[in-house]
Amino acid sequence: MKVMGFADLVLVQPRFADVLSQEDTVAMASGAADILVRARIVDSIDEALDGIDHLCATAMTPRDFGPPTAAPRPHLAQMAAQGARIGFVFGSERYGLPNEIVYRCHTCLSIPTDPSYGSLNLAQAVQVIAYEWRQALGGFAVQARTAEPAPADAAAVQGLLAHWREVLVAIGYLDPAAPKKLMPRLNQLANRAALTAEEVHILRGVAKAVSRLAPPGT
Repeated sequence: MKVMGFADLVLVQPRFADVLSQEDTVAMASGAADILVRARIVDSIDEALDGIDHLCATAMTPRDFGPPTAAPRPHLAQMAAQGARIGFVFGSERYGLPNEIVYRCHTCLSIPTDPSYGSLNLAQAVQVIAYEWRQALGGFAVQARTAEPAPADAAAVQGLLAHWREVLVAIGYLDPAAPKKLMPRLNQLANRAALTAEEVHILRGVAKAVSRLAPPGT
């Protein structure tokens, strides 16, 4: 919930009255203990639904009777456009939601899965629904990486090429009497690569290391 920017957690008659303060609960919250601190424990679904305009049940398969079944993405986009205060009801890991609660909901959300294997545990289902609702509300901007370093200037690139020419001659790869177009091609390659100053430094280091392998006297 916290990853998707939500904090209104309500538990209806949990198995353990102290579930929000149990050691395992706090450990599994993993930095989201503030969600637990604000969470409410209530005795009935009526208390949990106070202030909700539109209620969504969650189920893997449609029921024979009850609210219409919809995929989360299109339905939640519609709800977001209407500005509805929406509530999502999840059942227990083992038993899911009882029919009497599903019948009270406006919609039953079913996460599209492979028909041959549609099993999602509770935590996965909550995360998927929370993600879809956040996206329907506009989502979060992806945090951009730090700005890419500026390309090395032309003088640095020419210095690199001069260094590489020296080394290529020393190891016998480039014949200065018949250089053909090797250096202009390497120049074009360097331009396309848009080398940064750090990359120029690395490549000059490689050239220096290669020069140590040149035959003595070259």
